[in-house]
Amino acid sequence: MADPRVLVIGEALVDIVVTGDGSTEHPGGSPANVALGLARRGRDVDLLTRLGGDPRASMIVRHLERSGVEVLSASFTDRATSLARATLVDDGSARYDFDIDWRVPASLPDQRPDLVHTGSLAAFLEPGAAQLVKLLDELRPAVVTLDPNIRPDLLDHAPAVAQFEALTARATIVKLSDEDAAWLYPGKTIEAVLSRIRSLGPRLVACTLGADGAVLVAEEAQVRVPAVSVAVADTIGAGDAFMAALIDDYLTESGASDRVRLEHIGRRAASAAAITVSRPGADLPWASELVRTDSSERVHG
Repeated sequence: MADPRVLVIGEALVDIVVTGDGSTEHPGGSPANVALGLARRGRDVDLLTRLGGDPRASMIVRHLERSGVEVLSASFTDRATSLARATLVDDGSARYDFDIDWRVPASLPDQRPDLVHTGSLAAFLEPGAAQLVKLLDELRPAVVTLDPNIRPDLLDHAPAVAQFEALTARATIVKLSDEDAAWLYPGKTIEAVLSRIRSLGPRLVACTLGADGAVLVAEEAQVRVPAVSVAVADTIGAGDAFMAALIDDYLTESGASDRVRLEHIGRRAASAAAITVSRPGADLPWASELVRTDSSERVHG
């Protein structure tokens, strides 16, 4: 697909990161992070989100635009910008509390994107979740990508699974974490979860396993790739970096039907995630950093 236009639909918010030393604020939101990661790789990316007219919204927009993301004008409302309070624990992982209002803007983009990415809170919180499914059916992009990025405290299980599977049936690529898999399909092995998701139609499914790497399945190929060893600052944005890498390399490789290409995609995604966790906040890698990473065997902290 030559120079595809990418549209990301989903939340952009401010992460208030709380540690024992106090708190700091960073632009975030899983879909916005994926948009950022793709733009830093040189992709043309529009973001359809929901922002207020406050200073926090301005901070988010400056952050995204500096990396080349175009925040669509339909994204702005008179409501306050959404917040996520991330409390870090000793291993660098985060516990989240959210203050978010999500709905798809009434004014839709004129252009027809080649690829639409969505997920996280935007995929599940009403009224935006139902509007999102309708919008995907109206846009009918060639490629749809999905990362559920489950937030259990905000969701009811049965309707969330139904929504996830409705979106999965429209998706080309689905990426989830082992924690997502365990919540969506309790008691099932990772292999069983991947098989279930593949049966709904996606061509590529990936499940990240934290320090144990990731499993990727596409067509008849399945690979397991190791995590890359780094000193962890925090894990914020790691899954989004992995997702952005999957999307970019899937487009570059024109699919991932054989084992060699699938392993290449998985290893590059793991490297992108490693760069992100090695520094605070959702600071996803630039293309130039990935070139340097590919020139060596591993990334070390």
